[in-house]
Amino acid sequence: MFAMAQKELRQVRRDRRTLAMMLGMPVLLLVIFGYAASFNVTSIDVEIVGPQAEQIAPQVEKLGADKGMTINVVKTDTSGDESSATDDLRNGVASVAIVTGGNTPLALIDGSQLFSAQAAETGLAQAPFQVDTKILFNPDLNTSWYMVPAIIGLILVFVGTMITSLGVVKEREMGTLEQLAVMPFTARDIIIGKLLPYFVIGMIDLVVVTLLGALLFDVPFVGPIWQFMLGGTLFLLTTLGFGVLISTLSNTQGQAIQLALMVTLPQVLLSGMVFPLSSMASGVRWIAWFLPLTYWVQIARDITMKGTEFTAMWEWFVALAVLGSVVLSLSLVRFRRDLGPSKRARRKLAERAGQASDETEDTPGTAPEEAAR
Repeated sequence: MFAMAQKELRQVRRDRRTLAMMLGMPVLLLVIFGYAASFNVTSIDVEIVGPQAEQIAPQVEKLGADKGMTINVVKTDTSGDESSATDDLRNGVASVAIVTGGNTPLALIDGSQLFSAQAAETGLAQAPFQVDTKILFNPDLNTSWYMVPAIIGLILVFVGTMITSLGVVKEREMGTLEQLAVMPFTARDIIIGKLLPYFVIGMIDLVVVTLLGALLFDVPFVGPIWQFMLGGTLFLLTTLGFGVLISTLSNTQGQAIQLALMVTLPQVLLSGMVFPLSSMASGVRWIAWFLPLTYWVQIARDITMKGTEFTAMWEWFVALAVLGSVVLSLSLVRFRRDLGPSKRARRKLAERAGQASDETEDTPGTAPEEAAR
């Protein structure tokens, strides 16, 4: 019995990926759930417009201090009105806009940020001054409107990361990956050929799930379709890159599943898909900006519910493009290393082989059979 236990212990110790997951995953879950798993919004960005904007701003900041919440007055505009405030909310300038100038100030709340909207609505109801509230973009604060765009991203993560990594590793286990190394293919040719079917499937999933979300849950689609598809394309390419990168780090499908879970789980918990980014501790919030799902969640929610202008969220597209380029480049480098010499190196080897063959043929007294050998 003890010999069997020692044998199993040695086997686990040699499998470094499994050992890292067994020891690292509990720590990761503890940190994430301890610092990130919170629905309590502690910071809200507020814009105040209208002729009384300067006078109300101190009262609004004091209201946040009384409630144990940080209210950041990010903009005051005495010439602004309800229309300009609505445009600013649509473009993500603030989560709440207070419009003054009438008999009673009007608070416009961005309903696409579900938990911030709920916190703002509760706080304004207890304000020392009378204020009317109006929720925009998600008037009934429907959870499905908030979750469906993020779930679309989760499905693409599953297809792009999990399924792709398993598909490539399967080639390694079957021995066909080594066969590809002796064929006239470059690593780029093989990667594109392997990823193209998964990319097509992912785009089909994107369209189907979006349509089902609109039909079953009445999720609105306010923004341009081309922006949504552009974001989906960049996001899917990035997740496919993660899948290929995982496959180059794995020797078996079991190892690929383990690494894929370690990549997927932080995205679910830290991307803002479930828990709002504003409620996370700054010590773990920075991780979210290295996760592709973070940018997709922002893009999808802004386009479907708010119709945010492209000029107001181009940074999310650029970040996805940069992240995807880095991941795909790393995947290409590692995949080329696994497949052996590059195309240029193969050409040089072929030239050297040709020169050696010519020299052998020019050697007098050499039989054809010996030259062939």
